[in-house]
Amino acid sequence: MSLSVAPVRFRPGVPAADPVAARERWIRRGVGLTWGLLFLNVLTFAAGTWNGLPLIVHIPSVVGKLITQGSLPAALLVAVMINRRLSVRPNVFMCLLSLLVVVAFMSGLHPLGHVVGTMYRTFRLAGFVATLWLLTPWWGRPDMLLLRCQLKALMVVLASVLLGLMVAPGRALAQGRLSGEFWPMPPAQVADFGAVMAGLVIILWFCGVLRGRVAGPLIAVAVFVLLLTHTRVELVALLAGVLVGGLSIFLSRARVRRAFVTAGLVVSVGITVFSGLITAWLTRGEDTQQLNSLTGRTAVWNGVVNAPRDLFQVIFGYGLSNKAYNGFPIDSNWLATYLDLGLLGVAICAILLLYVFVSAYFQPVDVQRALALFLVVYLMITSYTETGLGDASEYLLDLALAASLLVPPLKDWRAG
Repeated sequence: MSLSVAPVRFRPGVPAADPVAARERWIRRGVGLTWGLLFLNVLTFAAGTWNGLPLIVHIPSVVGKLITQGSLPAALLVAVMINRRLSVRPNVFMCLLSLLVVVAFMSGLHPLGHVVGTMYRTFRLAGFVATLWLLTPWWGRPDMLLLRCQLKALMVVLASVLLGLMVAPGRALAQGRLSGEFWPMPPAQVADFGAVMAGLVIILWFCGVLRGRVAGPLIAVAVFVLLLTHTRVELVALLAGVLVGGLSIFLSRARVRRAFVTAGLVVSVGITVFSGLITAWLTRGEDTQQLNSLTGRTAVWNGVVNAPRDLFQVIFGYGLSNKAYNGFPIDSNWLATYLDLGLLGVAICAILLLYVFVSAYFQPVDVQRALALFLVVYLMITSYTETGLGDASEYLLDLALAASLLVPPLKDWRAG
């Protein structure tokens, strides 16, 4: 019995599928899905919203935590599927990040008490870093694929916040600060997403990558969300990051020079005319004592600094925690990292930021350099009152994005 196979014939006028283009589409979808899952993993989840009310659409606590915690192994699986050879591009940033994982495992040998939670967070950080390693072959692409993925993720999150504001404005603005009502996001996290979105789009518009009719609405929405959160540090970090990123391309972009002159005039007039309104927004109704204590943060910080430690805990910390001390949030990356990973962890976080900043300084003047400078300056400022650079978080994801923009592209970057 013979088996004959007829040759495949294509219809006239129908071009054959391009294998390179097909693989490129597969890569883009895979990288986008992996980045989206990493972004989902760093979103916080609680049974209720920040203002103590239930979510608009009820999500059982078990289901919500399964979604966020299960997204990391799913991201690792997708990363392995698109990078079957497990090839990586060695770079200093990822080596430093891997050293942070080693320190986390070392600190886990002598945890503060919650052994299970400490080890879970440690393995989560290891999986997070492993996934970033598997994405390194696509770092430095001229089309800035990872940046596009981050912008799409930010758009989805901000859209959910705005939807909650339209459906239930009283709930979303409870206590005078905007929070997520469909997904439990506190005002500080909403402000972070809005500030990063606004800053990235502004830099892209500065460099002519986005047109004004596209960038304008995105910037307006992001800044609108940021202002409704009444979060001061993220606003200052946004302005400083845009200033540094814009100055890096000031001489080469006439649009930046015009924008800076216009912004200077608007700010001068605005401060003069609306000084009372600006002061009221910045104080948020707090008295002098609350402002001096940074809304009670300094008391927690003193407790972290004065906590009893032996030499091991001074160097390696107590192990990764929920970034709280005696039930109160620490709200400082440096003190939270000192508590979790000791002086060694603090040093690695500082070196990570300095490495990206110095690397950007020596890069040629282009959009990637300006974007990286915006992100690293933004993270330097927010690290004063926000946590995350010493653990898997949206801040560490932003820093990895900044590092990816500074990697030189591969010669055959479409091949991955």
